[in-house]
Amino acid sequence: MNQFNYETMNVRNGLYLHFAIFLCVSACECGKGKDIPDVSGIPVQVEIKRFEQDLFALDSNNIEAGLAQLEAKYPEFAPIFFGQILGSTDSTIAPEGHHEYVRGFVTHPAVRKLYDTCQVVFPDVAALQRDFEQAFRFFKYYFPTQPLSGEVVTYVSEYTVGGFLFGENSIGAGLDFYLGEGYPYLQYNPSNANFSQYLVRTFNKDHLVAKSMRMLVQDILGQPKGSRMIDHMIHNGKELYLLDRLLPYASDSVRLEFTQKQVDWCNDNEANIWAYFLSEKLLYSTDWNVFRKFVEHSPNSPGMPEEAPGRTANWLGWQIVKAFMEKNPGTSTEQLVALTDAQFILDKSKYKPRK
Repeated sequence: MNQFNYETMNVRNGLYLHFAIFLCVSACECGKGKDIPDVSGIPVQVEIKRFEQDLFALDSNNIEAGLAQLEAKYPEFAPIFFGQILGSTDSTIAPEGHHEYVRGFVTHPAVRKLYDTCQVVFPDVAALQRDFEQAFRFFKYYFPTQPLSGEVVTYVSEYTVGGFLFGENSIGAGLDFYLGEGYPYLQYNPSNANFSQYLVRTFNKDHLVAKSMRMLVQDILGQPKGSRMIDHMIHNGKELYLLDRLLPYASDSVRLEFTQKQVDWCNDNEANIWAYFLSEKLLYSTDWNVFRKFVEHSPNSPGMPEEAPGRTANWLGWQIVKAFMEKNPGTSTEQLVALTDAQFILDKSKYKPRK
């Protein structure tokens, strides 16, 4: 069937498919000590639709009529799923035709087993409903001018795409990427590095809402405005800062996609991380191959102790952005988004690492 796709795919103007490598945002100890606004009065409407249930409930003996009804029920989602994810409307992928390809997909024993597993792990969406409602309230508080339909559509794609945005910031969430760390992802494709343990560790329900909100933040921020490591680290630090605002009750380990031990290591070694970047002249490097692992998913940060996670530059960028916002308390989140000069943010932050 389909091949696993880790990359972001631009499928049409203004819409992006993101691999969601998605937080229970219920109130917990994580929110203590933060200045968290009261958003309880902000009205939100969350509608979670189980597309995968409707798809796999189709009568395979009457697939054409069933698909017509399904596509009418999901007028925005279905063309993306069938055209860009499943590929059933692409004659080069499905020479037998759309209907027959979908029939083969929903009746394939391995895919049916995967679907059944998703139903066991996600028998209902009550917890997701609650967590999305809270996250969406914070989103509307901090980004009142941004569209937000409140629609979340779940699906199963046989490990093809983990999530995407469509329409008025509607969210597609691939449940087969959230079956738990113990699920045998590596058995599906043992040689695929995207099923490495440091990534699979976040393939669970606790990360679903967080990864969904990350897609919204990434869509608002766009791409870094520069090719230096500092451009990437400040840009990604802004992403983490905004996620912290939208998910104030989540743990840092969920937002960062680090283990708690890795979070603790970064907290304990902030001055050492900063000193290393300076001594190696990495801040202003434009060599992507040299600094890539400091800003992209990676099992480690080269040159640092084994305990150091990948993306340590993003973590440090978050500390710089927090310092900037503390030094410039009148700056709104929308104004922060508009600031694309990484050097300006660094200078105005007057950043000094904790020792």
